[in-house]
Amino acid sequence: MLITSTPVTPTISTSSIASPSMWLLTIAGVIALFVVDFVLTRRPHDPTFREAAVWSAFYIAVPIAFGAWLWLAHGSAQGLEYYTGYVVEKSLSVDNLFIFIVLLGAFAVPRELRQRVLLVGVAGALLLRALFIALGAQLIATFSWTFLLFGGILLATAVKVGRDALTHADHVIDVRQLRSVRLVRRFYPVSDDYAGTRMTVRQSGRQALTPLALVAVAILATDVVFAVDSVPAVYGITGDPYLVFVTNAFALLGLRALYFLLENALSALVHLGHGLAIILAFIGIKLVLHWAHGMWTGVPEIPTPVSLAVIVGVLLTVTVTSIGSRRRTAAAEAPRDLDRQPRA
Repeated sequence: MLITSTPVTPTISTSSIASPSMWLLTIAGVIALFVVDFVLTRRPHDPTFREAAVWSAFYIAVPIAFGAWLWLAHGSAQGLEYYTGYVVEKSLSVDNLFIFIVLLGAFAVPRELRQRVLLVGVAGALLLRALFIALGAQLIATFSWTFLLFGGILLATAVKVGRDALTHADHVIDVRQLRSVRLVRRFYPVSDDYAGTRMTVRQSGRQALTPLALVAVAILATDVVFAVDSVPAVYGITGDPYLVFVTNAFALLGLRALYFLLENALSALVHLGHGLAIILAFIGIKLVLHWAHGMWTGVPEIPTPVSLAVIVGVLLTVTVTSIGSRRRTAAAEAPRDLDRQPRA
């Protein structure tokens, strides 16, 4: 007698711990925090280090406190998934800052206007990720192979990030070659100078975009790429759309203040790309194993506590090795600097 085995369809739950009222309260809270950011950037200015540090601390304290409440109200499993997802999203958002720094420099955005550009980028990222989160939840609920797809996306991204890190590829952007900028210029005239926080000005009798509008478009275009990476990454930690949303929202809301706090310090994290490649690959493998476990129950899965330990361990390791590398580089350059000094 021929015995055939039928793969077991994975039962992936996308149910949320949040009630409709909890969703509404959370969305209202996110909007309120965004409005606070908008009010802070209404008057163009270059934030001081102290101002950036205070707001960065605030935007870290809020998600930590929220996670503590979540842990007490809904249990340790949900609390652990939330904190793990938040660490993943925060680490990816730090990598995003590299691109923001390059774009703002390439467009020569005045420092007092950078807050407004970053705010536009955060708003676009929130909307795009909300869309991707809803789409991801629907795909997971409908198709068993969605986790395999997400795993493949993360593994491919890990290879690219790792290759760039190994080759020490610098982020150099030619503004004129950006597709988003070329598309906008094809349909609208662009003024030569910035006009405060205005996106359009009257020029030669017709409405023209300012360079601020162009850099906003460029950042919104990069938001799409970031959403493709980050949403599958956090779905590798939890299948709850609510937890996916709040981890993304909290990671993004503090991005504006974090930019001004870490603008100079980011260059010291020379091994961050290596670490992010490892994290993305690890979560990609976890997603593939999760899909395979649903098909063949003998395939092991990676528990959330192990995921958190690996992610935090990788981030701590690359931070320590980055600091060590910078110190060795500085020590090696010190004698050469002394040789260049004029002798009496």
